[in-house]
Amino acid sequence: MKNAGILVGPLSLLLMGLVAVHCMGLLVKCAHHFCHRLNKPFLDYGDTVMYGLEASPSAWLRNHAHWGRHIVDFFLIVTQLGFCSVYFVFLADNFKQVIEAANGTTNNCHNNETVILTPTMDSRLYMASFLPFLVLLVFIRNLRVLSVFSLLANVTMLVSLVMIYQFIVQEIPDPSHLPLVASWKTYPLFFGTAIFAFEGIGMVLPLENKMKDPQKFSLILYVGMAIVSALYISLGTLGYLQFGAAIQGSITLNLPNCWLYQSVKLLYSIGIFFTYALQFYVPAEIIIPFFVSRAPEPWRLVIDLSVRTVLVCLTCVLAILVPRLDLVLSLVGSVSSSTLALIIPPLLEIATYYSEGLSPLAIIKDALISILGFLGFVVGTGVTLYELIQPSSAPIFINSTSAFV
Repeated sequence: MKNAGILVGPLSLLLMGLVAVHCMGLLVKCAHHFCHRLNKPFLDYGDTVMYGLEASPSAWLRNHAHWGRHIVDFFLIVTQLGFCSVYFVFLADNFKQVIEAANGTTNNCHNNETVILTPTMDSRLYMASFLPFLVLLVFIRNLRVLSVFSLLANVTMLVSLVMIYQFIVQEIPDPSHLPLVASWKTYPLFFGTAIFAFEGIGMVLPLENKMKDPQKFSLILYVGMAIVSALYISLGTLGYLQFGAAIQGSITLNLPNCWLYQSVKLLYSIGIFFTYALQFYVPAEIIIPFFVSRAPEPWRLVIDLSVRTVLVCLTCVLAILVPRLDLVLSLVGSVSSSTLALIIPPLLEIATYYSEGLSPLAIIKDALISILGFLGFVVGTGVTLYELIQPSSAPIFINSTSAFV
């Protein structure tokens, strides 16, 4: 029982995953309800919220139901572009570490010795150097072509993940000297980071629509989320035990300075690079048609590519302004992921089924989840912004939020 406190992080992450997958189930349930009622084959997130507001008992909500779609689209854009900003920070941090440690990199992967880094350039300049390549990548507009890059990214990240696991399970140090529970002040940051990790609700309905047998989607959703939760919890916990309280924001940044694991960082970074285009696809599909539809026919391609360029530059600027990976994760998670994953789905269930006799217990449950999401939104955003303005000097505060994710 001495080290029982170290389970607080994994258990908190597990609870967050259970709540997130429950909210995904609520969204699917409401979408199916309106598909059956309106005789429609498919509804996306925005459509479902709009029809949910139209079914609510409040006349004001019914009259402003179209804003439901706009709100969902807005937070989907913020979330996905936030993901893209995180990728800029991840790529810069890993490439900077590999290049600066190149002179001291050895073939001995058993001793994780501290090496003297050769200063190169600020991580922000690394982000800027990736900008033109990512701009060219998002010029690919065909989803079938992007699926090839997705396959390549999945293969590279799978190989990297296997290599990371086989290292962190070897010779785990005695955990008795580690802090069992981080300071309570870090939990708002933990909330944002955790909900960021589980936020994929915007892709739930499109994935179901693409399935040959949508009836099996619920099973696939729960099994998939169980696997994801197991990976997050095991990798985070083992990583914390292996690297200690000074663990950095990405598990790859803690690997030994040998050529094998330096190549793992590069391999994982390649996967992240190609995944950028897939994360970018969602906001591009929402934003670009708005501008293209208003342009003359000869200029539509130019407008399309110009908007893509501006959006990629925007994600790069955000990454440059907030170059700390843990804070970018927490900020995006607190602001947008909590809204999409925790606040809206329970309220949607109430609006959809209230007039049909939703039980008081279900209303209380939905209200509590939405309140949790709202508190996480407010407190998580506030603490993250405060940390950006007045960063703490204590290492445990900086890294504690990323210890279990």
